[in-house]
Amino acid sequence: MRILIVPDKFKGSLPAGNVASSIARGWRKVRPEDEVVEMPMSDGGDGFGQILGDLMGATEKRLQTLDAAHRDVDTGWRWIEASKTAIIESAETIGLAMLPKGHFHPFQLDTLGLANVVQDAVAAGATKLIMGVGGSATNDGGFGLARGLGWRFLDEQGKDLMEWTELDRLQSIEPPENRKLFRSVVVALDVQNPLLGTHGASRVYGPQKGLLPENMEDAERHLKRLAHVVKKSLGVDLKSAPGAGAAGGLGYGLQVFLEAKPKSGFEMFAKAACLNREIQQADIVITGEGKLDKSTVMGKCVGEVAERCKKKKKPCLAVGGALEDRKKLEELFEHTLALSVDLTTEEESFKNPGHWLEIAGEQLAGLSV
Repeated sequence: MRILIVPDKFKGSLPAGNVASSIARGWRKVRPEDEVVEMPMSDGGDGFGQILGDLMGATEKRLQTLDAAHRDVDTGWRWIEASKTAIIESAETIGLAMLPKGHFHPFQLDTLGLANVVQDAVAAGATKLIMGVGGSATNDGGFGLARGLGWRFLDEQGKDLMEWTELDRLQSIEPPENRKLFRSVVVALDVQNPLLGTHGASRVYGPQKGLLPENMEDAERHLKRLAHVVKKSLGVDLKSAPGAGAAGGLGYGLQVFLEAKPKSGFEMFAKAACLNREIQQADIVITGEGKLDKSTVMGKCVGEVAERCKKKKKPCLAVGGALEDRKKLEELFEHTLALSVDLTTEEESFKNPGHWLEIAGEQLAGLSV
């Protein structure tokens, strides 16, 4: 049989490539005669740069910049010479996973370090930019990135604001002399949330980055003021645009300050990977992510893989670190397996995920014998 293994990352535990190879090792132990195809995926977050870059034949560029906490960091981006395309994964520079847990508060973090990565792409001759924005540590609406690219954010006295937590004093915005850096910019999104409100950046994603309930009013006020002055100074109103709330409002900042067009990160991956063709050629498809739950079947990339399998009448199996509502999940997946429910404890699954994913691969292969 031909087995397609197409998982997302296990967040905070294992990158998608390692997830795929671990499951594949287990499968091959039981069924060595099968053809196993490993295809790690990303919808715009952690791993997006390498995964999309590999699929598109990109080379890697390295540079020194600042992470979300303004610490020195060695980061990378991908370059496609033939099409003059730069692929930047924001999580490689300002990712939440790069910071010690609980050490920094989002009020101390911003997207400034990304500006150096963008400028490096410009210097290389890029005319097209693709940026994946999932997995960020920030909640600054793209303020730091814009400031690093020469945009000025001024208070009532005409003084520059240097921190996004000063945005409630914002009165005007001045663009840099050269504001059109690329012919086209695409922001690869993993969510569709607006910038503000109940479903906005701060209230939905802020808590996982460290925003506390008592911080929400302040965070919302800063971003609301930014959106108000952007509309007043630039004549642009994108606060409700799909994906504006992605990556703490970086989705908004890219659409405003770099005129980016939003696209589904998963759809970009699926096109580059010829996913429909790969599913059609497979006998069994295995996908997975860190947690299988109701959000899996509501547009996340693992659920999207299963939907495509369903249309092509291909069995789709799912592996997760954890699992909620198996009955609901099995309306979409032929079989589900969770490391911390079916194989081991939650603590052990986090400590040695590769080992348990290999065992999961063996078990799934055993179902097909």
